Amino acid sequence: MNSLSASAGGGLTYVRNVIPLLAAVSGLQVTVAVGPGLRDEFSRFDNLNFVELAMPSMRRFWYEQVSLPGLVRRSRADILVSIGNFAVRNSPVPQILLSRNSIYTSPDFYRDLRSRREYRMWLDTRMRAVFARKSIDWADVTVAPSEAFAAELRRWLGVSREENNNEGNSRGKKIRVIHHGFDREAFTRDSTPLAAEVEEKLRATGDSLKLLFVSHYNYYRNFETLIRALPLLRNRCGGRKVKLLLTCKLTSGANPGEYRPETAAKLVRDLGVSDMVVELGAIRYNQLHHLYRRGDIYVSPAYTETFAHPLLEAMASGLPVVASDLPVHREICEAAALYFSCFSADELAGRVAEIALSADKARRLSDCGLIRSAEFSWKKHVDGLLLLAESLLAKRAS
Repeated sequence: MNSLSASAGGGLTYVRNVIPLLAAVSGLQVTVAVGPGLRDEFSRFDNLNFVELAMPSMRRFWYEQVSLPGLVRRSRADILVSIGNFAVRNSPVPQILLSRNSIYTSPDFYRDLRSRREYRMWLDTRMRAVFARKSIDWADVTVAPSEAFAAELRRWLGVSREENNNEGNSRGKKIRVIHHGFDREAFTRDSTPLAAEVEEKLRATGDSLKLLFVSHYNYYRNFETLIRALPLLRNRCGGRKVKLLLTCKLTSGANPGEYRPETAAKLVRDLGVSDMVVELGAIRYNQLHHLYRRGDIYVSPAYTETFAHPLLEAMASGLPVVASDLPVHREICEAAALYFSCFSADELAGRVAEIALSADKARRLSDCGLIRSAEFSWKKHVDGLLLLAESLLAKRAS
């Protein structure tokens, strides 16, 4: 399993949930390529082999193309699973590619970068998109985490669903859907309390209506639309104060990646909503369940997404959800959320107010969310991945 790209967000969530389940499969030997620090998290598994490497992303890509095939041979692997959107061009064994980054296929993301004059990032993303697209050809099978993103990949490749399901189709490799999962017991297992600094900030919010958004700062999560909704909420929630809890800080250098939060920070000041925004900073994954329990409504304004793990975490924690109207959000949440047009701060504020002013609606959404979140399972995902691996081996043998 090549997980060198798992450094933040969904990649880390995936590795932390899937690797322990793979380690529990009898007769399965797993060799995992990981970045710095991750190996220590899995030291309790004696049937896992790890190769730990630290390198910049561009060097990592060339390492994967040049050196990883040799590592695959030395490990005597039967299957290569590449989880970071990029496949190995000349894999010596059948390869499963996990594609889970929608910025390469999102017109909104490219428009956003141009509007911010992020031309270097625009060019870099375009170049990465070329290799991400080629990677689908290089892999034997590409796995998408949702039906919505699988459909987006097919449109991107110009392959219809019928062509994709045709065994004789030579226009691209098959795209399969294996939903990512969720394990509520594992998610809530750690009893370590939140840091004292975070607790102090949460206590200071008192009985305010607490909106929660779990994400590092980046552009495609659409923080600005959420911030623009805040002044609209001052008079729409029955006189109740509103606080937005963020698991990031809107200061330069405080977040992973190259996204610059200065625009969002300036918007907070210009709209006069500094008193409504609570920057908690990054929260360790195994402590997030404590934070979800302190919120009243979960909000997700992202304008592109592939799966959205925090939506499952929020629903499993009993939070009603307000989400941007994306096909993937509707697929994951179904009736457990209220939806708004991605860039409409007014609609976002309206959906939040609907829940804030109706205890019955909040309870109905919460109940739906608990039921819906229980339908996802990391074990189901791993079982599907292993079945797919076995089918590739059987196909090669025949």
